Amino acid sequence: MHTLAIEWIEWLRLFWGFFLANVLGYGGGPASIPLMYNEIVTHYHWLDDKTFSNVLALGNTLPGPIATKIAAFVGYDVSGIGGIFIALFATIVPSAVALILLLNLLQKYRTSSVVKGLTLLVQPVIAVMMAVLTWQLTAGSFVSIGIWQSLGIAIVAFWAMQIRKIHPAFVILAAFVYGALVLPNFI
Repeated sequence: MHTLAIEWIEWLRLFWGFFLANVLGYGGGPASIPLMYNEIVTHYHWLDDKTFSNVLALGNTLPGPIATKIAAFVGYDVSGIGGIFIALFATIVPSAVALILLLNLLQKYRTSSVVKGLTLLVQPVIAVMMAVLTWQLTAGSFVSIGIWQSLGIAIVAFWAMQIRKIHPAFVILAAFVYGALVLPNFI
């Protein structure tokens, strides 16, 4: 098969993977991250668990929507500059078009009990998806660095954010520094 044909197939896979994750990700980042994980790690195998969790952590330290940062990273990793544009297009445009087309409908029915009920029913599903993703990433860290070190990092992070009120971006940055200084021997 010609190189151009292979590249087109990869672009279609990028588009479809990010399109599905973001069109079905009702509620933005928290809902789309588990769906993106499924497409990126489980379905297409573009990244492994460890790399995905690193991209997610780094993306959370940067400003802007998390979905676009993940899309840009994976798009570039899979197919270079063209991959960035395809993944970003699939992430941004469908939601923007749907938002524009459905804005009037939402305005008309926003006080409807049916619409409110549907919104309330989606929230537990999103919570379960986030819990499953958290479990998968936590299990990966237990395997990589051990349960005690993982729990220690989690306790320190909880203390820093909840008790000391340190911004999560700084806690993530501190974890990166800790990992670079202490954990290279573990991985």
